[in-house]
Amino acid sequence: GSAVVDENNTSGLGKDGKVPLVALFTYFRMDVETKGGTTTQKQGLAYSLDNGVTWTKYPGNPIIDNTDLKDFRDPKVFWHEGTQRWIMALVAGDHVKFYRSQDLIQWTKVSEFGRDHGAHGGVWECPDLFPLKVEGNQGEKWVLIISIGTGGPNGGSGTQYFVGDFDGSTFTTDQEEIKWLDWGADNYAGVTYNHTPDGERVFIGWMSNWGYALNTPTQTWRSAMTLPRRLSLGKKDGEYFLRNYPVNAVNDLAETVDGKELQIPAQGTVSVADEALNQSKISFTTKNRDFKLTFSNALGEQLNLIFDSTSKLVILDRTASGKTGFEKTFGGYLHYMVMPETLGSELEGTIFMDSSSLELFINGGRYVMTEQVFPSQPYTQLTIDNMSHDGMEVREFSIVRMEGIWKR
Repeated sequence: GSAVVDENNTSGLGKDGKVPLVALFTYFRMDVETKGGTTTQKQGLAYSLDNGVTWTKYPGNPIIDNTDLKDFRDPKVFWHEGTQRWIMALVAGDHVKFYRSQDLIQWTKVSEFGRDHGAHGGVWECPDLFPLKVEGNQGEKWVLIISIGTGGPNGGSGTQYFVGDFDGSTFTTDQEEIKWLDWGADNYAGVTYNHTPDGERVFIGWMSNWGYALNTPTQTWRSAMTLPRRLSLGKKDGEYFLRNYPVNAVNDLAETVDGKELQIPAQGTVSVADEALNQSKISFTTKNRDFKLTFSNALGEQLNLIFDSTSKLVILDRTASGKTGFEKTFGGYLHYMVMPETLGSELEGTIFMDSSSLELFINGGRYVMTEQVFPSQPYTQLTIDNMSHDGMEVREFSIVRMEGIWKR
């Protein structure tokens, strides 16, 4: 679900001048499912008058009932200035339902979207709808984010998006192709924050995949979240695309190091040893489109990133990256990302490596892959293989250690 600050007390739940926080959430009725019923999910409301320390469930719950759907969940609520109403996006199996309210309690369904749009390899989840200015003063569009449990670009879970218009009741789009926010296997169920202090649209995703989330080889924790990312909207050749790139504050965790230049001959190799690879930020810029990055350790485990100009793909190979046998699909095949950038143009890459993850950002978040990896030992060497027949120039290359935020 989601929560809002009802600063004008439209709900009437505020008392003695205290502004209510209002949470909208999905009830799951296990007792109904146990008896073979399908209408297990209903929407509820709770409110807090002490800044979220304690919460009171609304006595009239559920505020939106469900009489015929098995999958009916994940309400995302925001205030729409144009109509001066609250809007709720709520997923219902294979589409989104939009509701409108004056008081956060009484809701009226106003439209639907998605039965004939986008990817439908699995149930739709975690909707999010918000406006974004288009880069280059090209107006404003609305973006709808939808996660799907299966049918992602590299198997299992994935996050798609639509760019269109919203008039306070109906979302429309001319978009025909499926667009992915992240091509990796491990960025799912992310939503954004409204009214951030600096006005940025900040996204955080769940770094896992329902194909193996319950089986990952971890002990004191299971799964993580992606780095918080700023979303921005671009337009090229008449097509809109959504960038996502770590917020500037992430750089405060990195040491300041001047990048250096690498010259790699045709079919040549350069290796860099670094004990902090699994807690680092790797940066580089090149015009080459035929090269491979290999992260490896003393056990011979390796994670490969292959840039191939012929297929216009970035290929991630985690088949020998470490512990992969816990689930056959985790390391069973290569992952790919389509990157149809013109050969010879600049390719700027940023990689954030953590103990069990890699987050790859190309050209400021135009192309993104998020992947979990479980090496038996930390990676300590990065090898760059120039697979082209020309010399390769790598500029602004650096590996910098990131300060940890995990408290042990």
